[in-house]
Amino acid sequence: MSIRILVADDQSMVRAGFRMLLGGEPDIEVVAEASNGLEAVDKAARFHPDVVLMDIRMPELDGLEATRRILAADADARVLVLTTFDLDEYVYEALRAGASGFVLKDDPPEQLLAAIRIVAAGEALLSPAITKRVIERFTRLPRPEAPRGLEELTERELDVFRLVARGLSNAEIGKELFISETTVKTHITHVLRKLGLRDRVQAVVLAHEAALFEPDERPAG
Repeated sequence: MSIRILVADDQSMVRAGFRMLLGGEPDIEVVAEASNGLEAVDKAARFHPDVVLMDIRMPELDGLEATRRILAADADARVLVLTTFDLDEYVYEALRAGASGFVLKDDPPEQLLAAIRIVAAGEALLSPAITKRVIERFTRLPRPEAPRGLEELTERELDVFRLVARGLSNAEIGKELFISETTVKTHITHVLRKLGLRDRVQAVVLAHEAALFEPDERPAG
């Protein structure tokens, strides 16, 4: 079954480029395009895409608010933020709004295709570089209370949660804790369920927004 894509970007040439690239993939189908945020919200509701490629800077309604509205209407929707450079000031806010990751418009085609497939599979895409900037941003925010459900996590789940918050991949977490990637995935699934989170991006945001771990805190052996 094809991955259904909605491309939301105010530049027609950009949309045409994505349609041409994605149209050549047997497992991907562009079902709709949008030239502004309002149109993106409307077409997401009409076409129910698996992944929305969302530009942030758009007229009528920016991609940030469009992301919020799409996810409010459909919690299972996946939004992949499009940005022209990785220091986009809105990347942090987009992740906080519920986006599952981001891609650069000038990334190699194979990187974009991989990102789409990762997000469509229910995973999240958050590079260590972006994680670091998110952490730096959170250090300047007031600290809310610890989230409900935290006390339900086992010691090992907390270990995994700490490493997810540091931006480590499943393979890196497994190496750090001397456990298999399959076990890592199981622990992450339990963490997300107990904390009521959708994906690891939300886990990173929550961990640093609530200052759950010290920046240099190490997991138990």
